[in-house]
Amino acid sequence: MQPDGPEIRRQRELRGYGLRGFAKAARISPSYLSRIERDERHPQPEVMARIAKVLDMGIVDIQRHATERNDERQDR
Repeated sequence: MQPDGPEIRRQRELRGYGLRGFAKAARISPSYLSRIERDERHPQPEVMARIAKVLDMGIVDIQRHATERNDERQDR
């Protein structure tokens, strides 16, 4: 399970969360959240579940799909 970091960031910002406030709500460190959003870290499923819950989304909505190429993700 790989997170779609840029999508997580986009959704977080759409909901008006700053990095620190969102990280606190998801019970992770701001630096870890930042690395997830930059696709540098792949969190455990329980962390993904907490992120999805704070965003009021399903895990599948913040997950990178296997068929999606990097250039397609950048076009969003």
